[in-house]
Amino acid sequence: MSDRVTILTVDDQPTNLRLLEAVLSPQGYRVITASSGEQALELLHSSSIDLVLLDIMMPGIDGYEVCERIRREPSTAFLPVVMITASGDYEKTRAIKAGADDFVSKPFHQGELLARVASLARIKRYHDTVTRQAAELARWNTELEARVRTQVEELQRVNRLRRFLSPQVAELVINSGDDSVLRSHRREIVVVFCD
Repeated sequence: MSDRVTILTVDDQPTNLRLLEAVLSPQGYRVITASSGEQALELLHSSSIDLVLLDIMMPGIDGYEVCERIRREPSTAFLPVVMITASGDYEKTRAIKAGADDFVSKPFHQGELLARVASLARIKRYHDTVTRQAAELARWNTELEARVRTQVEELQRVNRLRRFLSPQVAELVINSGDDSVLRSHRREIVVVFCD
């Protein structure tokens, strides 16, 4: 897989982290693990993450709180989050309300997990592409505005020249691009007359 997708897996159980890594790594995903909500939030600021697989029940900051903090942060607001839950509909509903994009039930089915990860990773790549293109368009727009401003200033300069100079002299200045032609040729001369 070129330009590998990086997945942050968050679970307080080391066996679950190893299992997720064993499922995801052979598919070409780069897996980073965190054993707590606090560690996950630190990794989100220090690493480039494409998707988060987040356990709900953890000591300290639980999965709901981690997800809510991810959504509040502008740099991670659109980061796909898949919550991993062992219980029923109430936790799934609460996970969605916390900002999760999807959820997987424990014990998870390997094919389902990979399908959900692939789908959300593709959406994240599309979002990143749109964001990058919007930044490029803004840069091009700024550059275009600067060019237009420069050309308008040049047109105003040319119009001033044509208004005050003969057409031949104005063309000479415009074509040469050198304003030195307009400099005064007068010299200061001292004349002493003695009688």
